[in-house]
Amino acid sequence: MIIKKSLLKNNKTIQISGSKSISNRLLILESLFSSIKIGNLSNSQDTQLLKKALAEETEIVDIHHAGTAMRFLTSYYSIQEGKTTILTGSGRMKERPIKNLVTALQALGVEIEYLENEGFPPLKITGRKITETKVDVPANISSQFITSLLLIAGKLENGLEINLVGKVTSRSYIEMTLDILTKFGIKTSFVGNTIKVESTINHQLPTINYEVESDWSSASYFYSFAALGRETIHLKSFYKGSTQGDSAIAEIYETFFGIKTIFTEDEHKLTLQPIENFIFPEKIVLDMNNCPDIAQTLCVTAAALKIPFEISGLGTLRVKETDRLLALYNELQKLGVETEITDSTIRSIAFNEAEDNISIKTYQDHRMAMSFAPFCLIKELNIEDENVVEKSYPMFWEDLKILLEK
Repeated sequence: MIIKKSLLKNNKTIQISGSKSISNRLLILESLFSSIKIGNLSNSQDTQLLKKALAEETEIVDIHHAGTAMRFLTSYYSIQEGKTTILTGSGRMKERPIKNLVTALQALGVEIEYLENEGFPPLKITGRKITETKVDVPANISSQFITSLLLIAGKLENGLEINLVGKVTSRSYIEMTLDILTKFGIKTSFVGNTIKVESTINHQLPTINYEVESDWSSASYFYSFAALGRETIHLKSFYKGSTQGDSAIAEIYETFFGIKTIFTEDEHKLTLQPIENFIFPEKIVLDMNNCPDIAQTLCVTAAALKIPFEISGLGTLRVKETDRLLALYNELQKLGVETEITDSTIRSIAFNEAEDNISIKTYQDHRMAMSFAPFCLIKELNIEDENVVEKSYPMFWEDLKILLEK
């Protein structure tokens, strides 16, 4: 997809569908507890794949590229007593590690086999009743592994206590899961590195109608557009005090790029308003351990504005849809930015002129496509395999047409 060099229109409004993160949690809970009704479900491919998998009665379940579905369903099928499920996915999914989650479930008494490579999908899961109550889990793994366990905890006969060993990664996502459980009447606690979820076996949960908030990671791309185009953008439907970890984008972009977030609570709308005469920082130094999914967006914004950056806390980006740190290293060069990467950091080391005829490789990663798109305000660029956005934000390119003026 060629995106011509464009101008950003002023005062346009974008309606973003429900959060993929929240929607996927709710779908698991809806399947486990009949008392939940969901509104404004995400229209992302990941969410639709998870919804389809939960409705299937087949022994083999293929979730393609949907990493969240793989992790959440691993625990879900573990407690389907008497049911055997083979859970598989795409070639890339078979390269994404799942050993820490499987090891935790095996410690709880679940029977899971690796069908190809040790530590990786596909998995053969034989569902059974879990009576064990405690498990140790490394704290620096993907928060989705921990959330996967938390989502089934209320259905266990004796509840569950998870001891997180080490420094916690993406704590905000764990807290979001616990907040959702609490809203449904499931008792939880998170003290120090210990999480407890009480069993609901002997309790009748209230019927809850849950309207899903729009996705903050999807909002992040529009923060980038506002930062580069210096025009006001309105986004719906968002809530002040959101539990989504990526809502940190509001503070980050006000601090480093002068984009103020104004909430209109009765309309569930937020306004991204550029601060006049904002003085950009000499350098951005930031730990994004709690919001790694918006790191690509920030790096592209900083690259476009030629602001040196040093971002840490990005260890989980190595095992996403692609190795996102390596992908950033490769593609930022095309924007004229040389970087240095480690296992968990990226920093700029030089700024040069951007290439002519920029073509951004997306590596089957939706966030690569969307995070680089705002650079069209600087220079024409080609986004390869633009349909990867279907994974999380199918309407992204249509929504850009509302914002951009060629």
